Amino acid sequence: MFQTRLQEAATAVEAHLLQVMAPMGDLPVVEAMRYATARGKRLRAFLVLESARLHGIDAAQAIWPATAIEAMHAYSLVHDDLPCMDDDDMRRGLPTVHVKWDYATAVLAGDALQTLAFECAAHTEVSDSAEVRADLALSLARAAGAQGMVLGQALDMAAETSDVPLTLEEITALQAGKTGALFAWSATAGARMAGADTAPLKAYADALGLAFQIWDDVLDIEGDAEKVGKTLGKDEKAGKATFVSLLGMDAAKSRARDLVESCASALDPYGSDADTLRDAARFVIARDS
Repeated sequence: MFQTRLQEAATAVEAHLLQVMAPMGDLPVVEAMRYATARGKRLRAFLVLESARLHGIDAAQAIWPATAIEAMHAYSLVHDDLPCMDDDDMRRGLPTVHVKWDYATAVLAGDALQTLAFECAAHTEVSDSAEVRADLALSLARAAGAQGMVLGQALDMAAETSDVPLTLEEITALQAGKTGALFAWSATAGARMAGADTAPLKAYADALGLAFQIWDDVLDIEGDAEKVGKTLGKDEKAGKATFVSLLGMDAAKSRARDLVESCASALDPYGSDADTLRDAARFVIARDS
């Protein structure tokens, strides 16, 4: 069921992204936006759509915040790949945006994807309630900005130039921003749209985001570069602290498994209706990309 719904989410969001970008024409920056948002697992969009389903929100409404989070995520990857940050040439098995086009186009495409995310989150078709739309946009700004994802990225960059390796507590806080904040927004979007309690899904997403990052660290060492779709081993070569370097491979995998169990427990208020989300957590530590 999970794989089916994940694929359905991916198909729906890819079609919707193309639809919302269709009026923008075919300038290089727009083509770069389409390129950056193509492919991918769409796990964040899936979380939006599933949380909406749990709260009885129509899929035609939920597709807008689902599209918003994928645009925001794509922007973060485009900028993260730039030479001034992670300096990656490959993403999802293809040349990164700044390699395929140029530095300026990549910066502008990322900027435009970020603003598109807010446009989608605040779109009138999301809800008849202006308060709901405003809450989605406000919470997305906080999750993506200097209280969330950007904070995590800034801490990550600072760690690269520091002679003192990060502690486990520090790297956990870093990843809570860099990866976890957008997961949390995604998983709680449906509850926000319904005016319901976000706490259970927030707890689920916090554990999910951390498990996801731990598994990324595992794949950086044990993964197949062709399947992962990007350069592997960069953190190890740079001497960066990761969950694997701090805990060891076996303990890191064990920690990820424990977090998946925490995900399942957090969903107890939803009973069997949340089984697909439980399967999503198991997928996070079973994936090869």
